[in-house]
Amino acid sequence: MILCLDLGNSHLFGGVFDNKELIFRFRYPTSATNTSDQLGLFFKQVLRENHIDTNAIKAIVLCSVVPAMDYSITSACIKYFSIAPLHLKAGIKTGVKLLVKNPLEVGADRIATTVAATHQFPNRNILLVDFGTATTVSVISKECAFLGGTIMPGLKTAGNALCQHTNQLPNVDIIQMDKALGKCTQTNIQSGLYFGQLGAIKEIITRITEEAFSDSEPVTLGTGGFAYLFKEARLFDVLLPDLVLHGLYQVACKNGLI
Repeated sequence: MILCLDLGNSHLFGGVFDNKELIFRFRYPTSATNTSDQLGLFFKQVLRENHIDTNAIKAIVLCSVVPAMDYSITSACIKYFSIAPLHLKAGIKTGVKLLVKNPLEVGADRIATTVAATHQFPNRNILLVDFGTATTVSVISKECAFLGGTIMPGLKTAGNALCQHTNQLPNVDIIQMDKALGKCTQTNIQSGLYFGQLGAIKEIITRITEEAFSDSEPVTLGTGGFAYLFKEARLFDVLLPDLVLHGLYQVACKNGLI
C-alpha cells in the first residue's frame, strides 16, 4: 500500500492506494502549529479506524505548498511509519516538462495534478481547473508540457476577504446558486461568489483556448474541494475530485516505489 499526501493551504488531503486502486481518502486541517506527533497519531488512528493495516504502508509520497509544515510531516512519517516520504520537488521524475519562466515557482500540487491528467488523457491538450484555497487553471499540452495558467482567489478565500475587510458583510457558506438575484445580504454574497467564480473561469477558458489551443479543442477537467459545486454548470468535460492523489501515485510509479 502507498500513502499519498497533498499538504495544501487549508487541508491535508490524503489517500491510500492498494494495487492501483484508491481505497481510502481523508482530510485534516492545515496548521503550522501541528507537531509531528499530532500528525503521526492522526495518520495511525484514521487508518486503523478505517480497517487499514498501518504496517502495510510501504511508501509515502508527499506534495506540499506549506513549507512551514514540511519538517513536521516528514518527521511524522519517519517516526510513525519508519518511512521517509518522497517529496515531489525539483529532481523528481514526473514525465512532465515545465515550459514556464521559472519552473521552481510551480506548485507541487499543480505538478501532481498535471501528472495525473496527462496519464488519464494522453495525447490531449488539457485545461485543468482546480478549486481550492486558490482557484487555478493549469494549461497542459498534448506533449505533456505544463505551459502555465492562471491563479485567482478561491471561493472561501474571497468570502473570508469580504468579511474581514468590511464592517457589515458576514461570512457565508459556499453553496451552489440557482439564481444570480440575491434577496438578502447572505444570498447577495453567495451569488457574487458563485457566479463571479463561474464567469471568471468561463472567460479564462475561452481566452486560453484561443491563445494556446486554437488548432485543437482541449479537454477541460475539474478538481479540488469546491469543484463539485460546478458539476451542473457545464464548465468541465470531466470532474475528477481525487486527481492530485492519482498524480502522486503516478509519481511513486515513475520513481520506482512500486
